[in-house]
Amino acid sequence: MTRFIDLRSDTITQPTPEMRRAMAEATVGDDVFDEDPTIGELERETAKILSMPAAVYMPSGTMTNQVALRCHTEPGDEVVMCENAHIYFYECGGPAALSGVMCRLLRTRRGIFTADDLRAGLMPSDLHFPRTKLVCVENTHNRGGGSIWPVEQIAEVSEAARQAGLRMHMDGARLWNASAATGIPESKYAGYFDSVSVCFSKGLGAPVGSALAGGEEFIARARRIRKMFGGGMRQAGIIAAGALHALRNHRERLTDDHANARRLAEALAAMEGIELDVADVETNIVVFRVTSMPAADLVAKLEAAGVLLLDMGPEHIRAVTRLMVDAAGIDAAIAAFRKAL
Repeated sequence: MTRFIDLRSDTITQPTPEMRRAMAEATVGDDVFDEDPTIGELERETAKILSMPAAVYMPSGTMTNQVALRCHTEPGDEVVMCENAHIYFYECGGPAALSGVMCRLLRTRRGIFTADDLRAGLMPSDLHFPRTKLVCVENTHNRGGGSIWPVEQIAEVSEAARQAGLRMHMDGARLWNASAATGIPESKYAGYFDSVSVCFSKGLGAPVGSALAGGEEFIARARRIRKMFGGGMRQAGIIAAGALHALRNHRERLTDDHANARRLAEALAAMEGIELDVADVETNIVVFRVTSMPAADLVAKLEAAGVLLLDMGPEHIRAVTRLMVDAAGIDAAIAAFRKAL
């Protein structure tokens, strides 16, 4: 059987032996009744890291984002985000289906907009128009190639949002990566937002789960919406224990993934048939343009050579470095690229 070097996503990672042990030994209870001590510990620790009053554990980042939208808005409202936001692009039309809101999409480079972009995109206050309620920021930005929002720019966007009477939500699925890359604490980023979603099953390598953090009343409402959306869990401390282990042990090692992404990017940028600006590779995501053949053809060639990737349209490919792909795996992937091209 071919042993694949899987760079499709950081969600592919399997639990480590230590994580499996923590899960097997977890103390559990019924979380809907707020009786699972492991989930409670995970929620408290997450809230503490983000310097937010409370947090609630959910099965996925899509759920945490969509619960946040439902909590912040009413049907007919408008939510502002970039045109390639995960909330808009990858969550199955959730804003419309689950909250009845419209998305105002801002054009950006690599998913990052300015305060002026926000102001220009706001609808006037008029009876005929939807009411704008919420601004969403994705940090790091998936389709932006793992781009990091400068904290100063977040502050400017937040100020513009507050002046317009808007709330702020951060899709921080890979916030851990932004913090690891910059040295800026997660709480510094989170301080500009009313709610923050973070994921345990991407770079941190846990098998299941995300958390939504915010104020006490907001999280109490979020728990009710979670139940309404089918996210109420019972003895889920078994999976929460994996997330708790990842939170405590895998944040610092994210810089290894970033180094491997840069190693891959520098090699790809030197290959004929690929266009890539290495300066755009800030974390663990490498997005590049293929000029010598359709992207899907290169993906197929690499799969035959034991390297798995995802094409993002006819010309672009995404590679995501992660726990369980070391420097030797990256070197093997680079060799496969050279042969395939």
